[in-house]
Amino acid sequence: MDCRSESATTGEGRFRVNANRKLLDVWLLVRCVSCDRTSKLTVHERMPVRSFDPVELEGYYANDPKLVAARLLDPLLARRNRFTLDWTGAWRLDTPSAWLDGPWPFQAQVVFGDPVPVRPDNLIAQGLGLSRNEVLRRVKCDLPLRRPTTAGFTFTVMAWDYREGSRGA
Repeated sequence: MDCRSESATTGEGRFRVNANRKLLDVWLLVRCVSCDRTSKLTVHERMPVRSFDPVELEGYYANDPKLVAARLLDPLLARRNRFTLDWTGAWRLDTPSAWLDGPWPFQAQVVFGDPVPVRPDNLIAQGLGLSRNEVLRRVKCDLPLRRPTTAGFTFTVMAWDYREGSRGA
């Protein structure tokens, strides 16, 4: 990035492919949301033309939106180009309006449409209107609640027995 900001957006999501004899450079053009400048993220540098998958190379020339998304979500590309994606507001937990009236324990499955990294405790707390501490006390999950994930998961919300101060059966 040309500026010191770590935020970027794809704008139109365009690739630039430059040939230098039998070697190709591929960049992804991005626009910084802080300073509105356009910058280049290096996707491939000085690679032999024959080393590219023909379908992938055609995707670069055609500015394929799926290829743009795949490259932006690639953690190696982000690390190499020193950028991070801002995932604020990029996810939500869709819940039935009357989930509290249902049978306990309440079990749910989370499926991601895109590989958006999210901490399960944050997602569950926001989606169910619980505090994160309450989520940690009442939720059983098949993966660590405090570690970000991009994979789907299943969780169970246990009933809270306020008389005993512990989880109900």
